[in-house]
Amino acid sequence: MQTTDINNKRTRIVLIAILGLLTAIGPFSIDMYLPGFPAMAKDLHTSINTIAYSLSSFFIGLCIGQLISGPLLDRYGRKRPLIIGLVIYIAASIGCVLVRTPEALIVLRFIQALGCCVSMVAPRAITRDLFPLEDNAKVLSLLILLLGVSPILAPTFGSYVVAYYQWQDVFIILALIAAATLAAVIFRFRESRAPDASVSLKPRPILNAFGGVLKNPQFFTYAFAGGISFAGLFAYLSGSPYLFMEYFGVSKTAYGAIFAIIAAGLIGSSQLNAVLLKKYSSEQLVTASILLQTIIGFVLLAGITSGILGLYGTIAVIFLLFCTLGISSPNTAALSILPFSKEAGSASALLGALQMGLGALAAALTGVFDNKTPAPLAIIIAASGLLALVLLLAGQRWVKQTPAVEVATC
Repeated sequence: MQTTDINNKRTRIVLIAILGLLTAIGPFSIDMYLPGFPAMAKDLHTSINTIAYSLSSFFIGLCIGQLISGPLLDRYGRKRPLIIGLVIYIAASIGCVLVRTPEALIVLRFIQALGCCVSMVAPRAITRDLFPLEDNAKVLSLLILLLGVSPILAPTFGSYVVAYYQWQDVFIILALIAAATLAAVIFRFRESRAPDASVSLKPRPILNAFGGVLKNPQFFTYAFAGGISFAGLFAYLSGSPYLFMEYFGVSKTAYGAIFAIIAAGLIGSSQLNAVLLKKYSSEQLVTASILLQTIIGFVLLAGITSGILGLYGTIAVIFLLFCTLGISSPNTAALSILPFSKEAGSASALLGALQMGLGALAAALTGVFDNKTPAPLAIIIAASGLLALVLLLAGQRWVKQTPAVEVATC
């Protein structure tokens, strides 16, 4: 088996570019087709709410698929599952172009998500395979940059595609992006981890593997602390349309600009993280950023409920909140999967599933507790920071400091 020479600068750049392409597929799949909902509802003779179920089925596929793809990445290496996943994604995307009923669209989006999951899980596992902790967090910062930029670019790009062409062309473009990524994986990516036949794909060993990962103090502490803190972002995504367009009364165009400005905080701080890592450890940055997130979250809660902040003050506070997430997220992810080598794929999959599940819960709670004010959103954001901080401080006492400790599983 040929492995990647990570010390070669050109190879390193190509690898990071491939990881970036893989990372971008998920956000583009979620956001790019949203502007086409009205046209899709009209063509498929249904309502926009029914079309929205295709987004729900995609999220369900992401949650399930990440748990499945982790063991596959550990058993068969990184490259083969990536190729199969991308082929499934491309086939499902082409299927979405040809659908004639909303039910078919919902099913195909679920299948598309299953193929997409490998591209979401593999970059973290590959990063763990090839980079030391210091570079690990830096690479994850670059991937966070793509995750931040993609949701801004995807809906804008999708709106132009739908306006000047057809909604089906969105899925054609997604298929082409995946095809280009597939070619890069086949011809430019060298396997980062050899297949391991000892990794069982039977349900019981898989559950035991996930259980072993969860029992690791370092994974438990940083995965849950990072996931709970990042849940504040999902709550914001769910509640921000009401907060800005209904409560503050801004236009749709202004909302887009506000969304971009706030997202810039996440993007900029994720890049600042690489600089900070030259002076501070990942553990120090996680503690400081989640502490700041908690303080900022309660400032937002006090300002929103009292009405002191106003529009511009709210934008500024949420911008700062996103800055803390841009630092905490790549470091909690790096620290979560650091103790694993053999089971890095399972650890990465479980990490992704936890983040998705906790984020979906936070987003759902903004709707459950909706009282026609922004208070529930502010409460959930403040609570996510506080819960993450408490868990982090309590869990750090049990975190093993020795890096790359292999977890024994049955």
